[in-house]
This record gives sequence, C-alpha cells and structure tokens, in this order.
Amino acid sequence: MDTPLPSGSDSDSEESLVTDRELQDAFSRGLLKPGLNVVLEGPKKAVNDVNGLKQCLAEFKRDLEWVERLDVTLGPVPEISGPLSTPQNKDQKAVDPEDDFQREMSFYRQAQAAVLAVLPRLHQLKVPTKRPTDYFAEMAKSDQQMQKIRQKLQAKQAAMEKSEKAKQLRALRKYGKKVQTEVLQKRQREKAHMMNAIKKYQKGFSDKLDFLDGDQKPVARAPKEGAKGQQMKKGPNAKRRYKNQKFGFGGKKKGSKWNTRESYDDVSSFRAKKAHGKGLKRPGKKGSNKRPGKRTREKMKSRAR
Repeated sequence: MDTPLPSGSDSDSEESLVTDRELQDAFSRGLLKPGLNVVLEGPKKAVNDVNGLKQCLAEFKRDLEWVERLDVTLGPVPEISGPLSTPQNKDQKAVDPEDDFQREMSFYRQAQAAVLAVLPRLHQLKVPTKRPTDYFAEMAKSDQQMQKIRQKLQAKQAAMEKSEKAKQLRALRKYGKKVQTEVLQKRQREKAHMMNAIKKYQKGFSDKLDFLDGDQKPVARAPKEGAKGQQMKKGPNAKRRYKNQKFGFGGKKKGSKWNTRESYDDVSSFRAKKAHGKGLKRPGKKGSNKRPGKRTREKMKSRAR
C-alpha cells in the first residue's frame, strides 16, 4: 500500500516543533534573555588584500603609449597672492573636504596644472588641440526627434497666441460692456433730468424750456462765487417767486383782509351796476328759467281746473 504524502500543514507543524525545541534548549542553557530577541550582526571587518589588488591591476593593465593613455599626476597650480608669486613646495593650506568652495577650487587648480603641463607635450607630438574651422559633427539627436521638438514648440507657441487673443477679446468685451453701461446710465440721467425739468415747468417753478433742446450740450456751471453774484443780480429764483406770488412777501398774514379807514373811505373800485345786479349776466343762468313760487303754482293749478 502506498503511504500518503505528508501535507503542507504537517510539514509546517514539524518545522515549528523543531524551532520550539531549539528555543527551549537555548533557554535552558541560558543563552536567551527576557525581552525581544534579535539576531545582531557583528561589525564588518575591513580587509586590506594587497596581493589581490595587485593581481587585479596586473589583469587589466596594458602597456600603451602615453598618447593613448593621456594620464598625468600633478599637484595644484601655486596660488598667486599680490604682485609676486610664492613657490609652493607642499600644500600650504590643507583643503577642508567639508568646504565646498575650497574643494572645487582645488579641483580647478589641479586641472589647470594638468593642462599647462600637457599642452606643450601634445604640441611636440604634433597632436592637434584645437577644433578646425570646417569641423562637422553629427547631432546628438536625430532629425526625427528634432522635428518632433520643433512641432511641440510650434504647437506651444500657437496655444500661447490663441490664449493671448482670447484674453484680448475678453478685455474688449469687458470694455464694450463698460461703455454700454455708461451710455445707458447717461441716458437714464438725462431722462431723469428732463422729467424733473418738466415737473418744475408744470408747477410753475421754472419758465425755461431749455430741456427740450436735448441735442445741445449742457452749459458748464460757473464757480460758486460767480453763481452767487449772478443770483444777486437776477433776484430770487423761480420757486421763490412762485411762493411769493401764492403766499405773499412775508410780514403780517392774519387779518390782512380786514377793512381799514383808508379802505373804507376808498370807493374808487365801486360799480353800481355790479352792486345792484344790473351788471353783466353770468353765462349759463337765465331769468326765464326761474321757478315760480309755491302760491303762484297753486293759483296756476286752480285756474287750470
């Protein structure tokens, strides 16, 4: 009979049992301490394998001419302080690696020293160090890539021009709306001014018809002093004149219609015809249409019987 293969759960349980047994053994030996147990790796030890490094160097080292290698080992260019230059046998100032400016300047001076030392050597070997005037170099990017970049730039420029035109149109629309609202407000003000002038004319406050000349420009108002002088010359305004005509010119109002000795003695305005009813007849009233009295009507009825 075939024996059944152990399932995955059984293998996991066996591994857990093994690990539990190992932990129990370590605890019984005193290797485990209470708390969280973490496996700590020791510090890595640096190994200076000189023989191995020399072997690697010998493997990739090639005996080539200096023109093929172009390697130079030099110190930095001596510093120039003031009008005179001081020789530099050793590094006068140690470069601080944490100082970015000093570090970059040391790199620059070292490269400068290498160039000054190598250029005469290259000239002796007749190696050209300058690019010829008719030098033709292939572009780093292909023509297709440059065409795509050109199309993107053109599309971007077209989009910017379109947005600028849209901004200008929006600004023109805003300006047009502003002008339109100003015109409408001006018309409303002119209409209100005309209506006020018409009301004043109807009530008798003003006797001028200048508001009918709508096309003419309104006359600019004079300064306050000139207006006062003009008003003093002309006299009271139309509103004041209307009130004076209606209510009088001030003074005593009560009993102003009472008779006095002078008015009683003055008979120049007396007319006998008007006083005795012999004057002009009033329109719309006739004497023939006068109704007879009650007794006369009764007599007329008795006679008719």
